[in-house]
Amino acid sequence: MPLNIVLIEPEIPNNTGNIGRLALATGSKLHLVKPFGFEIDDKRLKRAGLDYWQHLEVIYYDNIDEFFLKNKDAKMVLLSSYGTKTHWDIDFTDDMFLVFGKESVGLPKPLIERYKTQLFKIPLYSKSIRSLNLANAVGIVVYEGLRQIK
Repeated sequence: MPLNIVLIEPEIPNNTGNIGRLALATGSKLHLVKPFGFEIDDKRLKRAGLDYWQHLEVIYYDNIDEFFLKNKDAKMVLLSSYGTKTHWDIDFTDDMFLVFGKESVGLPKPLIERYKTQLFKIPLYSKSIRSLNLANAVGIVVYEGLRQIK
């Protein structure tokens, strides 16, 4: 698996379904960290992922602490509008973890502080927008990573 897509406390089932579909299309693993803003059997999640969900490798975690404990030796980057470097500056490697926060508020502040040197952003060229849709952001970063790795 070239990349690991990590969603910290995702809130919108359609986004998670679309990201699952993207993970499968790119040969990536999907890591989902609870609590979720939806039930995992939500029909909107399944609809967005179509009938591909059954083929996807998904790893579930009960909380943020469990995720970081189980993956403590993994190479990780975190994506946030608070990053000072752009996603083009990431030195992508096979099996890298790409960590994204929840749709409403992004990553928790303690993670932003703890991982400052591993924090990256997708540049926005308009002051009229705060952020991109989560599924779009994941797609941008994953395909840049694949471009660099391949």
